[in-house]
Amino acid sequence: MLWLYRLLFLPALILGSPFYLRRMWRRGGYRENFRHRFGGLDPLPAKQAGTKRIWLQAVSVGEVLAIGPLLTAWQREGGLEIFLTTTTSTGYNLARERYRDLVIGIGYYPLDWWCFSARAWRAVQPDLVILTEGERWPEHIYQASIRGVPVVSINARVSDRSFQRMMRVKPLVQSLLGGITKVLAGSTLDADRFREMGFPDKSITTTGSIKLDVSIPVLPDAEKSRLRQELGLPASGLVLMGSSTWEGEESVMIRTLQKVRAAGLACSLLLVPRHAERRAAIELMLKSFGVKYQFRSKQVRSAKSATDASLTAIDVAVVDTTGEMRAMLQLADVVFVGKSLPPHAEGQTPVESAILGRPILFGPGMGNFQLIARELVNAGAARIVANGDELTAAAIDLLGDSEKRGKYSLAGQVWHQQNVGAVERTLKAIKDCLNTN
Repeated sequence: MLWLYRLLFLPALILGSPFYLRRMWRRGGYRENFRHRFGGLDPLPAKQAGTKRIWLQAVSVGEVLAIGPLLTAWQREGGLEIFLTTTTSTGYNLARERYRDLVIGIGYYPLDWWCFSARAWRAVQPDLVILTEGERWPEHIYQASIRGVPVVSINARVSDRSFQRMMRVKPLVQSLLGGITKVLAGSTLDADRFREMGFPDKSITTTGSIKLDVSIPVLPDAEKSRLRQELGLPASGLVLMGSSTWEGEESVMIRTLQKVRAAGLACSLLLVPRHAERRAAIELMLKSFGVKYQFRSKQVRSAKSATDASLTAIDVAVVDTTGEMRAMLQLADVVFVGKSLPPHAEGQTPVESAILGRPILFGPGMGNFQLIARELVNAGAARIVANGDELTAAAIDLLGDSEKRGKYSLAGQVWHQQNVGAVERTLKAIKDCLNTN
């Protein structure tokens, strides 16, 4: 069925290009090395004798952060060279900032059409391909199979929506994706879904999520105080945080803040939207509520006056920058995880909040993290809120009870400690694939 995929890909690309180009323009940063999208990668050094080359694809910021321990381990062991690609400009910039010395090159992932993919393959010539999480590209997988190159899917997951779609076209799944050599599932639920989709049991191993093995340095109190000051937050008082929020959720959180304050709690709101390019729409919304706010990338502003020098603290801080989530979480007393309130249904990751011992709230739509969300709720580290009213009630309950927050915090950290080890298991499985190739 690859011929049909190739036939349909180009018209689909042409029809969808206005949407994707507009989104790229809004997010910014895509102009540099745009040729990579068409397989025009920068020249790589010649392959060294006795060294194997891995092409590692990590989609965006979350995946780029998660692969850090793998890159460090490979550099320590030697004998491997890594070419890293990402899809988003934020992921690309973060990769260049953090991993330049750990890889032989960093590029944008090419569009998955025959000539673009083949061109990139001729440039990279990998001995192993690694795809993270939900990355499953038929042309890329085919290019690997005709060259006899193993393909390993790490942190492999299948969201509710993807699973439903794939089961409807199950006969096509193995035709297009059967070239995946090894599936390292992020959870038992994901492993079961791959089996139902027709992947052979011998190709599936449940390693767990490498995102759970992340070690996050704890900021000293002086650094937290400095961050609060930079953000315009009061020197003391509670902080409610919206983590990776999507459209519609910011306004729900502002209403929650207003009701939390009406309940007599001194609290500020810290918003970290999933897409920083939404800052203009978020600012219009903030003005409509009449709150004092500050964007991380701007100076303090007031809804009434942009030059009000009397402002000493704000109501809402918006972090419209990249790579600061872990630091911002350490300022929060309670965290709401975004993309989880209707109409959103996929959810963003609650893992870092749990690692840092932050009490967690999220909506019913946690499809991308279904098992993790369920485990956190069962462990007593998180609570599901069906709507804005329930979010408000839960926020007031937790923000008003430090002892209860402490129990949630401890439960999240214990859950994390019980789930570490995925990096070691993933490294071993990848080494096995390299040794048998």
